[in-house]
Amino acid sequence: MSAPRETLRGFYDMTHAYLAEVADLWVASWATTMPAIDFEARRGWFVDHIVAAMERGETLRVAMTQTGDVAGLVMIDPRSGYLDQIVVGVDWWGKGVAEALIGEARRVSPRRVALTVNQDNPRAVAFYKRIGFAVVGEGANPTSGLKTYDLEWRPAATE
Repeated sequence: MSAPRETLRGFYDMTHAYLAEVADLWVASWATTMPAIDFEARRGWFVDHIVAAMERGETLRVAMTQTGDVAGLVMIDPRSGYLDQIVVGVDWWGKGVAEALIGEARRVSPRRVALTVNQDNPRAVAFYKRIGFAVVGEGANPTSGLKTYDLEWRPAATE
């Protein structure tokens, strides 16, 4: 993966100190992506979800800007390769942060990265397909009922 066009300071392990900022990014990003859903009302769920993942030993990495702000988060289970959360702050959309976060996920889980994406999120679906993910199934989000795709990335076989 190429480096972000806007320079990031690097990736850091998620801690409770970043929790409020990450939750703000998550709410704002989803509210922009799917404004018909009240993501502010889901903030508590998200915070609890992140804390539980940290306690389970999943890998949560924040992308930090040169100014010390959080630009994004990736949460992946290194045992299964399931990417549960990826969020990029709206101000960082289109600046290479999502690609860098996926690169970090691939570093943590080099054999497989799997995720679920809303079918009604064409920007995300196109992004994942562009960077090598394939649709391997379909389903529905248990909270919203929206249709989803199951996507997966595996490294290309070497000859």
